[in-house]
Amino acid sequence: MPKQPRHETDPSLSLQLSVDRTSPVPLYFQLSQQLESAIERGTLTPGSLLGNEIALAGRLGLSRPTVRQAIQSLVDKGLLVRRRGVGTQVVHSQVRRPLELSSLYDDLEAAGQRPATVVLNNVVEPASAEVAAALGVPEGSDVQLIERLRYAHGEPMAHLRNHLPAGLLDCDTERLESTGLYRMMRASGITLHSARQSVGARAATAEEGELLGEPAGAPLLTMERATFDDTGRAVEFGSHVYRASRYAFEFQLLVRP
Repeated sequence: MPKQPRHETDPSLSLQLSVDRTSPVPLYFQLSQQLESAIERGTLTPGSLLGNEIALAGRLGLSRPTVRQAIQSLVDKGLLVRRRGVGTQVVHSQVRRPLELSSLYDDLEAAGQRPATVVLNNVVEPASAEVAAALGVPEGSDVQLIERLRYAHGEPMAHLRNHLPAGLLDCDTERLESTGLYRMMRASGITLHSARQSVGARAATAEEGELLGEPAGAPLLTMERATFDDTGRAVEFGSHVYRASRYAFEFQLLVRP
């Protein structure tokens, strides 16, 4: 018998999409925001195919160029990709991490992002001046270096470098690849109390680009954090870089009375 054609269900048909023509917000932006929200909520999952622009335009009473502009804005953000012979496909949702004392592993897991880890280095090395100052140990003294690649949905998200005082923790590589560093610390009786953290941005080096699947010069978010236990002892110094196309930090700001 001849093979029957496969009919893909368009997940966007189940979305409650609408536009307000009386609003000053451009119609394409209204649509793109609703699609982006659906991606972030997981209603449109990675790999989902959107229907063609004509069908979506007809459903909402929009022009095809308006729908095309909405979709292109999400392609530019890296949330959708156009594949020849396949169509427009959801790639992923951007990970948005609140700035609080938590581990990336736990945050990804809580967001349903299926974290995975590859340990690149797990060695004892002499403390540099920067690491020694952060951990409060003599320069040149032994510290533990743990270097990892953190993945979500099979994509590299971050390159993590953490230094710990030597002997603080049993840094088993197999455990580091199956759980988060902070979770291991808590399990060993270390109480994480506070941290000093700075966030920035810079261009990726060629080596970082290769690790993270980005071209050299692509924007990266950076974070440095020194973490302290409940006695005030420094227990970890992290120097991390994240793909700006896949990751964002969220701040909650309060108005001072």
